[in-house]
Amino acid sequence: MPNIKSAKKRTKIIAAKTLKNQMFKTALKTTIKKYEAAVVSNDKANLEKTYKDAVKKIDKAAARGIVHKNKAARKKSQFAKKYNAAQ
Repeated sequence: MPNIKSAKKRTKIIAAKTLKNQMFKTALKTTIKKYEAAVVSNDKANLEKTYKDAVKKIDKAAARGIVHKNKAARKKSQFAKKYNAAQ
């Protein structure tokens, strides 16, 4: 445990940021799963909405540094491929 006041504050801040990042990652995974389910079920009405949501979440994750920018680009490319194949 830290003894210095600023170090104590940093541990609190790190814990809060870690929790926020975990929550964002979980939401991202859920959005991706919803998109994958829409692709499998071939639900055209739901497909477009979930595709846009997934791409938006991926972009936000890359901007926040939660996901590497190359991984984000790769995922978006995979999503676009599946989306176009389903159309």
